[in-house]
Amino acid sequence: MAGRSIGVAVDMSPCSKNALRWAAASLAGPGDRLILTHVKPSYQYEQGVAHLWEHDGSPLIPLLELSDPRVSKTYGLALDRETLEILTRAAGQRGVQVFAKVLWGDPARKLAEAVHKVPLQWLVVGNRGLSTVKRVLMGSVSTYVVNHAACPVTVVRENMLPSELTTNKQ
Repeated sequence: MAGRSIGVAVDMSPCSKNALRWAAASLAGPGDRLILTHVKPSYQYEQGVAHLWEHDGSPLIPLLELSDPRVSKTYGLALDRETLEILTRAAGQRGVQVFAKVLWGDPARKLAEAVHKVPLQWLVVGNRGLSTVKRVLMGSVSTYVVNHAACPVTVVRENMLPSELTTNKQ
C-alpha cells in the first residue's frame, strides 16, 4: 500500500539507526513518507521558537533542510552523516519522501500520541534490550508504544546484524 506515513523513532543511538535502516529497506516503498520522529525530554531548555511547538511538535522538516545547520539549530535536531546517508538513499533508491518531526516530552507518550497527531500508519522503534530489572524500574519506550499506539508497531532489536535488517522485504 503506497502513500503511508511511516514514523521511525530516532535518538541517534545504534538501535534507532538499525530501526531506521530496517524501515527504509524493508517497509517504506515508493510514495510513502518516512518520518523521523525525535523526542526531546523537555522544551524548557530550548530557546526561541521551540516554545511554539511545545504541544504538537515541530512542523514536518523536509530532507533537503535536515542537513542545514540553521535548521538543525532551530529545531535542536542534529543528524549525523550516517543517518543522512540512510535517508538520502531511501529517498533516491526507494522513492520515499523523507521528513523529520521533533516532539518535546516523555518519549513513550509522545511517540504514541504522534500516531494521531502526525498522523502515522506505522511506527518503527528500536529496542535496546533492557534487562528485566531495568525494564521494571525504568520502563521501556518500545513496550509502552507497542501497548498504546493505535497503529502497527515494529520493534527492531539493537543486536540485529546489518544483513538481517534487509532480509524481510515486504
